[in-house]
Amino acid sequence: MTTTTLTPEIGRSTLPFVDPFHPDRPLNVNVYRPADHGPDDPVVIVQHGMLRNGDEYRDFWIPAAEKHRLLIAAPTFSNEHFPNAESYNNGLIVEGDGSVQPVEKWLYAVPARVLAALRNGGVTRRTKAHLFGHSAGGQFAHRLLATQSHDPFEAVAAANPGWYTLPTLQRSFPEGLGRLGLDDSAIARWFAYPMHIFAGDQDTSTDDPNLPAQAEALGQGPHRYARAHFVYDFARREAERLGLPFNWTLIRIAGVGHDGAAMSRAAAAYWFEGRIPAADELVSAEAGAL
Repeated sequence: MTTTTLTPEIGRSTLPFVDPFHPDRPLNVNVYRPADHGPDDPVVIVQHGMLRNGDEYRDFWIPAAEKHRLLIAAPTFSNEHFPNAESYNNGLIVEGDGSVQPVEKWLYAVPARVLAALRNGGVTRRTKAHLFGHSAGGQFAHRLLATQSHDPFEAVAAANPGWYTLPTLQRSFPEGLGRLGLDDSAIARWFAYPMHIFAGDQDTSTDDPNLPAQAEALGQGPHRYARAHFVYDFARREAERLGLPFNWTLIRIAGVGHDGAAMSRAAAAYWFEGRIPAADELVSAEAGAL
């Protein structure tokens, strides 16, 4: 039976979720609901990194949740049911034989269905959520914007992705958006959305074993910080060439490396306080998980 309703208790909870298009791939939604959160207060959907640690990413957001009455929901895609980058970062779009899955099976539709289930559960009346993803979750978040309706999201931030899908139909997915059945209007919609790219200026390791190292990724730069600038500049030039509105923002997070906890704090402060804190406020003694 698929999940259409989520009603989290006050505090931390982990709720099972079965997506209608992936009934054999159950997932969990790790939720934090402050005691004073009301149904009209904001919802933040958080996409974890490669460690598939939605519980930790939920917890990174708890201080902000308490301060700003945020409902936090972290859909968690286990390695067991969503192995490798193809089944999470790349959205289950391309099969092992290179064929493209039907659009309804693309994993990037799951966050919107999680929001709908929270609405059905009566804990929120919000029709739009904030979406934050770090590392592998940052890959997930920006590819979601490239391929899905923007209606469920009032703000989207991709923080420190290992590499990017480029806004062009001339390169095949995941390097570009080619072969997916999308057209020029999809590129225009993506350019028009005010996507936030959060880039830690200390995320400059070139020998991180988790840094994507295929030729397409290396072509975007030697490390994550360089790749953020590459995709932003590529997109800005492409929008100018096509005469299209371009509303992306590249946000440098000074003094922060590949740290999911620090980048979560930065996004929370940016969205709900209108500021980016200094590094000594963002970085804890132990760096947050991938």
